[in-house]
Amino acid sequence: MSNTENSELLSRARNGDSHAFGQLVSQHRNQIWAVCFRITGNKCDAEDAMQNALIAAWQNLEKFRGDARFGTWLQRIASNAALTIVRSRKDTEFDHTEIDLADTTRRHDDQIADRDLINQALQQLTEDNRTILVLREYSGLSYTEIADHLGVTTDTVKARLKRTRAQLATMLLTA
Repeated sequence: MSNTENSELLSRARNGDSHAFGQLVSQHRNQIWAVCFRITGNKCDAEDAMQNALIAAWQNLEKFRGDARFGTWLQRIASNAALTIVRSRKDTEFDHTEIDLADTTRRHDDQIADRDLINQALQQLTEDNRTILVLREYSGLSYTEIADHLGVTTDTVKARLKRTRAQLATMLLTA
């Protein structure tokens, strides 16, 4: 969809057109879901986080200034919603039922085993480190966007991301 079409949809959505809002959101649904799932670690909490994020985005649409891309703004709301749920449900059991659309040439059981190992390792990371990794690797946000989102410098993001990747690699190698 072109920038002009997105601007038109945004304008209509700000004027209360829920269909236009739905069209805007549908372009980013997979990324929002990935952020929510990877931060919360289970399907039920991710669904709650995604719903909370979409409600918050709809209610705060007039606050979107356009400094960032609309998708980036939505992902920020989604990560905040997911973190809120994680913090409120520290003792929730991890659910491994998500669907992985990765390499289909590998055996399905190998894919499931790899996915489970990665998800378990992600859950062992601190919230801050998991958030940085998810925003970079699953959402594709730039270092600057992550830094703005977290209120830290880009150098801090780079350093934390480097340490987190090394920590995750170590967990996966020893699993």
